[in-house]
Amino acid sequence: MAWEFRTEPEFEKKLDWIRRFREECIEPLDILHPGRAFHPLDGELGPVVRKLKQQVRDQGLWAPHLGPELGGRGFGQLKLALINEILGSSGWAPVVFGTAAPDTGNAEIIARYGTEEQKERYLQPLLEGECFSCFSMTEPQAGADPRMFTTRAVRDGDDWVITGRKFFSSNARTSSFVIVMAVTDPDVDPYKGMSMFLVPSDTPGIRVERHVGLLGESTDEGMHALIHYDGVRVPGDALLGGEGQAFVIAQTRLGGGRVHHAMRVVGQCQKALDMMAERALSRETQGSRLADKQLVQADLAESYAQLTQFRLFVLYTAWQIDEYQDYKRVRKDIAAIKFLTPKVMHDIVYRSMHLHGALGVSNEMPFADMWNGAAVMAVVDGPTEVHKITVAREVLRGREPAPGLWPTQHLPARREWARARLASL
Repeated sequence: MAWEFRTEPEFEKKLDWIRRFREECIEPLDILHPGRAFHPLDGELGPVVRKLKQQVRDQGLWAPHLGPELGGRGFGQLKLALINEILGSSGWAPVVFGTAAPDTGNAEIIARYGTEEQKERYLQPLLEGECFSCFSMTEPQAGADPRMFTTRAVRDGDDWVITGRKFFSSNARTSSFVIVMAVTDPDVDPYKGMSMFLVPSDTPGIRVERHVGLLGESTDEGMHALIHYDGVRVPGDALLGGEGQAFVIAQTRLGGGRVHHAMRVVGQCQKALDMMAERALSRETQGSRLADKQLVQADLAESYAQLTQFRLFVLYTAWQIDEYQDYKRVRKDIAAIKFLTPKVMHDIVYRSMHLHGALGVSNEMPFADMWNGAAVMAVVDGPTEVHKITVAREVLRGREPAPGLWPTQHLPARREWARARLASL
């Protein structure tokens, strides 16, 4: 069995190029135009961003999560993880590389489950990088629990009519179309009675009740929405995949997405660790550098160890997905990295922010978005608690209780077994 902790030299060169390109060409956008990455390009930013996207295409790195037949490279989850680690510390980088959520996940499921007509109408504009899409799944009374979803899609002749409300629909403000999950058969198990539909955002009956921002964002300026689907009529060919296939499609979409989220967090935490080390070496107090204080040294050591362990776990999970091509087989580890993601981000970002003192909690350092990100990661793609339960159940699967009164590793019984075993030898 071979173990490798490196990729081939050609791909390492690509990673080096991505790192330089992010630092030199994309980070100026992060600094001067924060919060505008998911808005339509205007006359000021359009020429600049399109030029950057073309440079990415020239390197063969545009939308690398997709197969070559769709203009990507088909890198697989491990290489995508290494790419997302670099892109993760930038707000604009995923847009410039065609790897921004929710568009990546939406593109993947349309590519896998969509008809040729659906690919031409919805997938191609996403691949060209000239539109955004929305994923509309969770509901205000249910959160991410599909057993409590009430949004219905009912047949009416050749059409479907969608009625209900969806909460925190991602990227709704600027999307050209919505992928909405709705109950199509309420008489079967919820996991088998829901379907997905591709719906243009300007379809009559789609009413945005309000836009929802993240922590610190101004009222009604967020990129997520509470949407009321008020008798939205769509043709039969709006169905994505087969009827009743929504949950299967969603899990296909979310499995890889959780790896991508985790590796983007690795990139952000590495940035926080770098800032912590720089601050420790630069700041003096009470007669010595912060770097010479034992409590600061402890924070640095714990952050390094925590990040290194987490990074290797995420990369191992990505490798398993590539190796087995079966998300269900890797379900336990995908769930584990999901609930570890906010914890790692919380701990490392907090230590770095705290070490910067008053400057760290000011708006002159980039900690605010990073700190909010820890809270967001704890609920996005399913709450932490749900994933812990998944891991626990998978750990217990196939195991048995002790056959008698004492545990199987009870030492008195083990000694008797050992004596009998040695006597027989």
